[in-house]
Amino acid sequence: MHNLSQDIERVLLSERELGGICDALAAQLAGQYADSGRELVFVAVLKGSFVFAADLLRRIPFPCALEFMKVSSYGAESHSSGFIQVHLDLKRSVEGADVVILEDIIDSGRTLQKLSGLLAGRGAHSVRCCTLLDKPARREVKFEADFVGRCIPDVFVVGYGLDYSERYRNLPYVGVLSPTVYAGKT
Repeated sequence: MHNLSQDIERVLLSERELGGICDALAAQLAGQYADSGRELVFVAVLKGSFVFAADLLRRIPFPCALEFMKVSSYGAESHSSGFIQVHLDLKRSVEGADVVILEDIIDSGRTLQKLSGLLAGRGAHSVRCCTLLDKPARREVKFEADFVGRCIPDVFVVGYGLDYSERYRNLPYVGVLSPTVYAGKT
């Protein structure tokens, strides 16, 4: 059986560091929403954010709801057409609610920019974004997350829910994938 760790060039964020990031983000979110008086709905973007969402929500000390969405920007080849395609939608209304989108990583910002607009258009009182990782060097649109766990350099990362070709999500840390794994394939 292939050991996934052998494909990792280096560990970028350890399990312990990820726990600290979740602690800090939960404290920021609690400070922002604990006394809002409105329903708080977390929207985890699948598939990558599921591990982060689970760890973060266990640290939120007051009632909140969790929903999942699976979305993509689509268009010719790798370029976004500016539209968002919803593959899995919310099961509840977000009208009047405070919505926090949970994302594993922000690269170009295109999908989150469109998703934020979509949820705001559904009548949410507020829409904010909380991301585990932010890669500002890859940004193609003006979009900034409201809550950022860690800014990272422009490296290919996997683990803790992040994948390459549906592999590596189960690593308990965030690691830099060795270029030999994907050279010539991306």
